Amino acid sequence: MGIRLPSLVLQAKQMLKSQQHVHGRNQPSVPKGHVAVYVGEFQRRFVVPTSYLSHPQFLDLLNRAEEEFGFHHPMGGLTIPRREDAFINLTSKLPAS
Repeated sequence: MGIRLPSLVLQAKQMLKSQQHVHGRNQPSVPKGHVAVYVGEFQRRFVVPTSYLSHPQFLDLLNRAEEEFGFHHPMGGLTIPRREDAFINLTSKLPAS
């Protein structure tokens, strides 16, 4: 199942605005042009540029996240079903512009 980029970005922004607490802690705000995602077994928070949302490899991750978790996850953020080291390896190869 594919997802449309505009609706994904809108959903991500809405989730970030509506959630100020994750795991009972205040989370720092997300800079303009970025989105917070939660990765791995321990749901580590990463803040990545929104430009990643148009990259095919990152979109593949989001498609898998939608299939596994949907977009109404109890944590209130985008959750990526991937090991942290694999996520870091992928994102380190993506252009940030």
